Formats: sequence, structure tokens, C-alpha cells
Amino acid sequence: MKVSKEVFNGATIFIGIGVYFLLMNALGFADVLYLRLLNIIFVYYGVNKTIQMNIAEGKKTFIPNAISAMITSLVGVSLSVVGLIIYSYMQGGDSYVQSLSKNFLFGGNPSVVTYSICLFFEGVASSVIVTLFTMLKWNNRFTTD
Repeated sequence: MKVSKEVFNGATIFIGIGVYFLLMNALGFADVLYLRLLNIIFVYYGVNKTIQMNIAEGKKTFIPNAISAMITSLVGVSLSVVGLIIYSYMQGGDSYVQSLSKNFLFGGNPSVVTYSICLFFEGVASSVIVTLFTMLKWNNRFTTD
């Protein structure tokens, strides 16, 4: 069975983000907010790769490429949130997430589920932004009606 390019590149996003965060954690930089924001590079790479593959296949219309790019980024975000949930429970569950939230955007005492839902919505928003940015980059390669 052949895996679609959206799922493959979404999984690439997930692996890139996962390795990046595990490396940051191992090096002691997990609490540096600006380094956390660099995960957008992995999302951009996966979305850009999907559009490149579509153009190489001769798919040069804007809307199908935008949908394909958005699916790619949403697969990456969804897998990353699931990975975060699994990793959080392996590290102690709610107590681990509360240690993360001291340095991040949350106040109070979020649970693993609350933290993950919030990060999912943040990931969806960044997926839309990255998709639109990438589509603008490739805009001159798309055909019009």
C-alpha cells in the first residue's frame, strides 16, 4: 500500500519536531521559548515538500495544492500532539505538563488533555499561516482559471 505524500510529509514533520524537542530536552534547552518556536521550520519543510511533489506531478492548480498542503501540516500537527500526550504520560502526566506550563503560555494548572487541546489549536493556526505563506511563495507556478 502506497502512503500518500501528505501523510508521508506530515510524518516527516512529526519526526522532525519530535527529534528536535527531544534534543532540546536532552541539552537542557526545553524551557527556552524562542527555541520552541523554531518548530515552524519543520512544518514549512513538510508543506513545501508536498507542494514541490505536486508540481513535479503536474498538479498546478491553486486550490488542490492548498488543500494538499493544509492536509500535510494538519497530519504533522495531529501526530505531534498525540506524541506529546504519550510523552507527557511517560514523564509523569499532569505534573510534567504543569512544569512545562510555568515557562509557556498557560496559567494555572493545566492537565495533559487541556495542554494538548490548546497546542492543537495553536498548531492548526500555525498550519494555516505556513500553508498560506508557502502558497504565496509558489504562486507564480500555479495556473489560473
